[in-house]
Amino acid sequence: MISKEILLEITELRNIPGARILDFSGGAAGISGVCIDSRLAGEGSLFAALAGTKQDGHNFVVEAFEKGAAAALVCETKLDDPALGLAERAKKMGRILVAIPDTLRGLQDAARLYLRKFPGLLKTALTGSNGKTTTRQIAAAITGGERSVVCNPGNLNSETGLPLSVFEVRSHHEVGIFEMGMNRRGEIAELARVLEPSVALITNTGSAHIGILGSRGLIAEEKKAIFSRFSGTETALIPEGDEFTDFLAEGVRGRVKIFGPASFAEWEGVRDLGLWGSEIRWAGKAVRFPLPGKHNLKNALAAIALAREAGAGDEAIRRGLESVEALFGRSEIIEGPVTVIRDCYNASPQSSAEALAFCDGLEWTGRKVYVLGSMLELGDHAPEAHANIGRALAASGADMILLFGEEMETAAEVLRQGGSRAYYYTRNMTELAAALKAYIRPGDLVLLKGSRGNALEQLTGVLAECCEQDRVFAGEGLN
Repeated sequence: MISKEILLEITELRNIPGARILDFSGGAAGISGVCIDSRLAGEGSLFAALAGTKQDGHNFVVEAFEKGAAAALVCETKLDDPALGLAERAKKMGRILVAIPDTLRGLQDAARLYLRKFPGLLKTALTGSNGKTTTRQIAAAITGGERSVVCNPGNLNSETGLPLSVFEVRSHHEVGIFEMGMNRRGEIAELARVLEPSVALITNTGSAHIGILGSRGLIAEEKKAIFSRFSGTETALIPEGDEFTDFLAEGVRGRVKIFGPASFAEWEGVRDLGLWGSEIRWAGKAVRFPLPGKHNLKNALAAIALAREAGAGDEAIRRGLESVEALFGRSEIIEGPVTVIRDCYNASPQSSAEALAFCDGLEWTGRKVYVLGSMLELGDHAPEAHANIGRALAASGADMILLFGEEMETAAEVLRQGGSRAYYYTRNMTELAAALKAYIRPGDLVLLKGSRGNALEQLTGVLAECCEQDRVFAGEGLN
């Protein structure tokens, strides 16, 4: 049986600030993986018992041990809880407890400790209101053509996701491209403390999560914290033409580079290919870039800026741009009797407006059907943002608009007051699916755009069936 690679030795766990080790293992060498879900605990892993809003991970420590976890990261105060009996159970099962004041901070400190084992790794980071994951994907496609790259798996970019991603680093990796997300104030600074990137990029400063921070200015301030661990030799990559470009560049301890079409001499123009992406002229040669829309061109430019800092040459840039594929729910084009633009993994006022503008600009012989779900996490700004989308929809080229989610009722009211054509509004997915199925016909173009919480991807199956004959649309009229 092949033993698993040891990521951190037990003696190294003692270097987590505030850690107290209760070792009942009888000489375990170390840990071979890290998880925060006891169901994912594997042989030799470290289970971090985090206290969430719905579940407390300390209730699942024993389950993690039963699945093979060698150690558990637990809160010091939980050791005295007789209902949990953590020390007693760990002793009985021959496991290790790493007791610390705060398990989330401990998880982050463990990841920080682990990264120090790879001084040769070029650590790059990116954040922004929109386009983070796609930019990371493109940058990895470019850089991976010449060097060994490690990235966040899936959407692991949060206060817990980034530390877990860090434990994916291995000795053969040369470049780390790590995405940083934000769901509360101060989170980007925490993640920067874990990673301490040598290169950090901000894609843009939109109004996604404005309900959490309150204003775009505060969003820009939060995003700028990605540079907070700079000491003077690092590089900050900042988008040209952003409302906060000057603010983001001000006071950065390190080199500041602005990126965008005007900043690259190699960027020689672009030809729009509609749904099928763009043809980019880069350093004298044509490049077929398959992701559609101007927003994805911005993502490509950001990715190029990041990849160049990792040493990517022109040929690697061309190959990487051509090889990239759409991720789930992000500018996916699904062809069939009905063509679907599935862009429903996330939605903000900016990305929703860009999606409408993109679809309006397409030459299409069939009908255009826009299905929009609520934009979430906008707080007090939600009514105004959805009203603006309503106005954009009223002026759009859609033949039918279906609105979904409570927040979209504001957009529906704008359409009603404007006396627009018949529209449909619902809070019920079953009703929405039935209305869509009744209306749709072969040759239609359907946009699915909304925040992840709407789960608009559920409509893909309905669209795949693509309409039987003799259907009657029974949508609720808005006028």
